[in-house]
Amino acid sequence: MDKHRRWTYSITKLVFWATIFAGTLLFLCFRSSPPSHSATMKWGSSNNTPQWEKRVRLSARSRSGHLSVLVTGAAGFVGSHVSAALKRRGDGVVGLDNFNSYYDPSLKRARQKLLEQNGVFVIEGDINDEKLLKKLFDIVEFTHVMHLAAQAGVRYAMKNPGSYIHSNIAGVVTLFEACKSANPQPSIVWASSSSVYGLNSKVPFSEKDQTDQPASLYAATKKAGEEIAHTYNHIYGLSITGLRFFTVYGPWGRPDMAYFFFTKNILKGNPISVFQGSNNKSVARDFTYIDDIVKGCLGALDTAEKSTGSGGKKKKNAQLRVFNLGNTSPVPVTKLVSILEKLLKVKAKRNVLPLPRNGDVMFTHANISYAQKEFGYKPTTDLQMGLQKFVNWYLDYYSIIEKKNY
Repeated sequence: MDKHRRWTYSITKLVFWATIFAGTLLFLCFRSSPPSHSATMKWGSSNNTPQWEKRVRLSARSRSGHLSVLVTGAAGFVGSHVSAALKRRGDGVVGLDNFNSYYDPSLKRARQKLLEQNGVFVIEGDINDEKLLKKLFDIVEFTHVMHLAAQAGVRYAMKNPGSYIHSNIAGVVTLFEACKSANPQPSIVWASSSSVYGLNSKVPFSEKDQTDQPASLYAATKKAGEEIAHTYNHIYGLSITGLRFFTVYGPWGRPDMAYFFFTKNILKGNPISVFQGSNNKSVARDFTYIDDIVKGCLGALDTAEKSTGSGGKKKKNAQLRVFNLGNTSPVPVTKLVSILEKLLKVKAKRNVLPLPRNGDVMFTHANISYAQKEFGYKPTTDLQMGLQKFVNWYLDYYSIIEKKNY
């Protein structure tokens, strides 16, 4: 490595660790003062009643030999799908979500309604609420925690950086604190992100690759989460598995994702922005269908070993893993748009623009061999099939919403 490259690498690493250090310093501040976009928490002494506790216990009840799982971010896109899948196979599930307004909360409420119709109680509360987490662990001996609550989105970090510290750093620490103090300690599976690969140019991205060149604050907070996970595993014996999701899409998805707002704007006749690099190459993503992601989440839960601590003290080494969950087939965004045009039978008004310096990267591409080996992860849905399912859901869901508004 020549002198210039060593200097660049050192500066990059310094910036990354400074981000983590800054996040840690802000931890106490943001625990007591959540960002303005967060919804007011509904859990409190007024509904901390025997009836409330009964609902929690009933939701957490599982068939003999099955798991009892606390799912954070349960009203979110991935969280709602994972919660439903767990309940369907006989696991006990208790959901937790703060229903913030990063995107339309009515979509989250609709997901919540579906879950509660299927026996999943979703509590409105924040992962930074220590008393709530302690109460939940006092009521239920959760075998696992599926931690999916997070402040998502790469570009939003430029508008509201504090929300990422609050959810993705402070929230992780608060949750891990509750887990390490629980007796018995649960096994933890949590959502990291493919964004941690940042400016890596080697493809496909492997879990063994360097991940200290984040291209966005979102990526830096997810990488910080991975380092925090290592710490709690090392000190307290928590069994922790991180999942690096690659561009998840599908029914009940997030409105801030390109495939979602492209669909909306194409149908309305509004122009869409399609970004390309300096070499006129389209941005490409390893689009992964939600059902494939859910299978990966369940595989990680089922192969998670027990934590080895008790009462906050480690007894022996515990499992620590990180997996890529992707589709292994990067697709240019231009092709995504072409597929949507055919499915919607509407021509898109494309504005082709240079990729802005807002944290987005040119491409993502997952190496999934580790997940395949450990729990048989194998995605089966290609983009054409997945977008067809999404479009069918989108047209059905928003036609119902329009009818309700008339």
